[in-house]
Amino acid sequence: MAEAYPWQQALWPQLAGRSQHAHAYLLHGPQGIGKRALAERLMARLLCQQPQGLDACGQCKGCLLLKAGSHPDNFILEPEEADKPIKIDQVRELVSFIVQTAQQGGRKVVLIEPVEAMNINASNALLKSLEEPSGDTVLLLVSHQPSRLLPTIKSRCQQVACPQPSQAQSRAWLAGALPESCDEEREELLTLAAGSPLMAVNLQAQGVREQRALVTDGVKKLLKQQQSPSQLAEAWKDVPLLLLFDWFCDWSHLVLRYQLTQDEDGLGLADMRKVLQYLAQKSRPAKVLEIQAWVLEQRQKVLGKANLNRVLLLEAMLAHWVQLPGQR
Repeated sequence: MAEAYPWQQALWPQLAGRSQHAHAYLLHGPQGIGKRALAERLMARLLCQQPQGLDACGQCKGCLLLKAGSHPDNFILEPEEADKPIKIDQVRELVSFIVQTAQQGGRKVVLIEPVEAMNINASNALLKSLEEPSGDTVLLLVSHQPSRLLPTIKSRCQQVACPQPSQAQSRAWLAGALPESCDEEREELLTLAAGSPLMAVNLQAQGVREQRALVTDGVKKLLKQQQSPSQLAEAWKDVPLLLLFDWFCDWSHLVLRYQLTQDEDGLGLADMRKVLQYLAQKSRPAKVLEIQAWVLEQRQKVLGKANLNRVLLLEAMLAHWVQLPGQR
């Protein structure tokens, strides 16, 4: 059974309590707020043969088949490898599933996550099924970045904005999820996860605090000319590329913000405050904006699953960064 998160309590009855369902829902919101769990919970409710109120019973044949991962009327479409695109062949397989008759005599339910992992060709291959789904089929599309979806995909779905937890809800849930961590560590994780508690747990599992320490130490050595861009690109080989671009985007934004406000409290986490203050004092805003635009452009390429040379990309970014001081 998918976890029911406290911040989804108001939305759940609106979704699960319907007498008639849309043929396609687009569940969207930031990553790490429980959209996949919400979709799985709704999928279980839609495939259950003896629902108990708003939830699946967990005991009927449909529920047991779903739990075993062998329900014939359930199809999950996701990238074959993490951070890779959903291929057009996968969508064609889905389309052939949709046109079949439900084997259990009820609904067919499809879950696609993340929808933005489909390229243009894969998205177009899905469109006809979204327009005219066969039989009693419900498609649950989960998106972290709906702005990247084709308008024709969005217009064919009932859009559901998934609620984000409040700060208090995030802290309370994270305290239960990471009881071994202290309050300070959990606050740091929540900041790094942009307030998304599930993302904070994932970041903790991948050792993000250790990765962050490695990167911030490297940036300081780079600015002191104790390490070169090529040395750091090699030293950071195990740090996810998107995470690096997120941090450098954030740092350039904080430098610009400080140049405008001189507000030391707005310099983010303590590990980079002095560095960012130094860069803000020693660089021209126009140069910071130029570097920020470059970083954002490269980040979009990473998000778009472009085939990039990681080492060269990091070396170029660090070469830009090291030129910031003195650019006044």
